[in-house]
Amino acid sequence: MRDRAQALMIDLDGVLRRWDPAPMIAVEIEYGLKPASLLETAMSWDIYRPAMAGEITDAEWMRLVADRLPLEAADAATAVAAWQSYRGEVDPEALAFVREVRDGGRKVAIATNATDRLRPDLEALGLLGEVDLVLSSWEMKIHKPAPEYFQQACLQLGVLPKHVLFVDDDDRVIRGARSAGLAGYRWAGPEHVPYLRKVLDLPD
Repeated sequence: MRDRAQALMIDLDGVLRRWDPAPMIAVEIEYGLKPASLLETAMSWDIYRPAMAGEITDAEWMRLVADRLPLEAADAATAVAAWQSYRGEVDPEALAFVREVRDGGRKVAIATNATDRLRPDLEALGLLGEVDLVLSSWEMKIHKPAPEYFQQACLQLGVLPKHVLFVDDDDRVIRGARSAGLAGYRWAGPEHVPYLRKVLDLPD
């Protein structure tokens, strides 16, 4: 039997923040780009990894994305800026769970792969005051799913890995958390919140 979790680490994108694909699709249609080409270009490992690991800034990352688009330089920069102007929205059910965990006396940290744009995004979304700590890969200089990320994160949170529940929407990241000794759980929506309450020993 595992020890009861005393703290929650929760992912941002795909859990606390959700994305409407419509704004991205609109930009791609306007500039004659293939569907999903903006996201696929941004996620190219050779530019995505240094952006998440704190080796380049968000602005530098986006310039690299623009350089790879099949557009004139000015149009590419404008297309990327238009794509980036939409910053997602808070998932109200995930936020309600975070609030419940904190009300129950447990620490909550956002644990996310991100760039130096993270904190302005969190402030704009109203999330900075909703958590006790922000664990950014850009600031830590190491990204999920590396076990070292979770080891550093637990040290910053001040809670032993065996007492931390980690929630993410990516199975590969969950495996990384578990290899570091955390209890990892894949977020598929709020239907499993009752189970997560039990892991955190919160009242029903």
